[in-house]
Amino acid sequence: MLQKTILLRIFFVLIMVVLVAACGPYMHQPMQPRRAIVGPETPLKKALLELPRPQEKIVTAVYKFRDQTGQYKPSETGASWSTAVTQGATTILIRALEESGWFIPIERENMANLLNERKIIRTSRAQYEGGDESNNSLLPPLLFAGVILEGGIISYESNILTGGAGIRYFGADASGSYREDRVSIYIRAVSTANGKVLKTVYTTKSILSQEVSVGLFRYVKAKRLLEAETGFSYNEPSEICVTEAIEKAVESLIIEGVQEKLWGLKNPKDTTSVSFTNYMNEKRLNYKTDVIGRIQEKENRGKLTLGATTGSNTFYGDYTPGNIRPKSSLSIGAAISNHLYIDSKIGYRGLMIKKKVDDYSYFSDLSVRYIFLPYDKISPFISLGGGFDFNRNGVGLSADQYFPKVNGTFGLEYMARKNIGLSVSSDWNYYLSDRFDGMRNGTYNDMSWGISVGIRLYLIKLNQKVAHF
Repeated sequence: MLQKTILLRIFFVLIMVVLVAACGPYMHQPMQPRRAIVGPETPLKKALLELPRPQEKIVTAVYKFRDQTGQYKPSETGASWSTAVTQGATTILIRALEESGWFIPIERENMANLLNERKIIRTSRAQYEGGDESNNSLLPPLLFAGVILEGGIISYESNILTGGAGIRYFGADASGSYREDRVSIYIRAVSTANGKVLKTVYTTKSILSQEVSVGLFRYVKAKRLLEAETGFSYNEPSEICVTEAIEKAVESLIIEGVQEKLWGLKNPKDTTSVSFTNYMNEKRLNYKTDVIGRIQEKENRGKLTLGATTGSNTFYGDYTPGNIRPKSSLSIGAAISNHLYIDSKIGYRGLMIKKKVDDYSYFSDLSVRYIFLPYDKISPFISLGGGFDFNRNGVGLSADQYFPKVNGTFGLEYMARKNIGLSVSSDWNYYLSDRFDGMRNGTYNDMSWGISVGIRLYLIKLNQKVAHF
């Protein structure tokens, strides 16, 4: 009963953690109708407005900025004929050009409507003012563009990343899941004088969807059933994501056009402004980033490692599980590749079985460690190897001074600095003999299990090239 109570408390604590972590959407639920407001702006809009002023605004035409993906909204219930992204990208692009302060966009998407309206004006003036309908001086000439912007939304990839986690116990459950999609934008600037493509830029924006749910279903008394559930889902608006990607493309077009002297700044010294500096830093960082946004550093880990760990372990054998005892170790390792390391470890550990064994022994292990994400700050790792425990008076209740074993470790390492890693891990040791506790019983040999925290110093940087995807 006490154990169930403890587990229930742990479960409710987890529920509170889930809800608090997601309190942003959860605490802003729509309880009443909302009035019309000015459309929300993207986080990138401020950066676009803060760009340095141009030497002269560029007259620009946009005929069609289409959705070229052919993608429909993903549906789990059947076919969906709704498009995955907005069909009004031309309007979004024109607004971004206008508000950047660098362009004078002119109407070309519905050119027939504009020409028809001008014809009506000329006809009306000729009829009521006594003028000549063919007199072109009645209306000023249309602006012509020096640059045409072409391109479109060229890609919509769904389920780039998916995942989640959940727990269920005694009729109570909590779970969360997420999905990440991605939209990609290409814009090219074409000179109307000679048709030359002046510049092409490319931007992407992820689209995040989240769902969190908590539920309870159990009998509290005979014929008394308690059922409760709560949760929320959040889908990042695809229209806002497309807008942000287009605004980023406009910013890229302006800055890269200035650098290639396609257009100029009102103040040439503004090339050292915060906007230009931040953009160039982002560009440099982009060459170290893979397709899912992970920064891959060439010098994240080194060829030689020195480490130290401390923790606890307990014994599992032919008797009841042993008590928890401390352990500590020192290690040295060398890299075979970015992913693989050979580690040699020596340490001191205790194992205890109440009224049977109270053993403190030295141990030595040799193992191969595999790092799953060698260029990330946080990476899981796994190691497999073997070794032995040593005690001059015999290990455990055995008279053997050397007690061979195989072992495995699974853990998580965080690179606090470029050459310092902090880790937490769980390790398992399986002895090749069943004599540790003095009894041979059962199918399996004696074993021990423990948890450790450690620090690892990486020396001599790896110079291997990063594989970009």
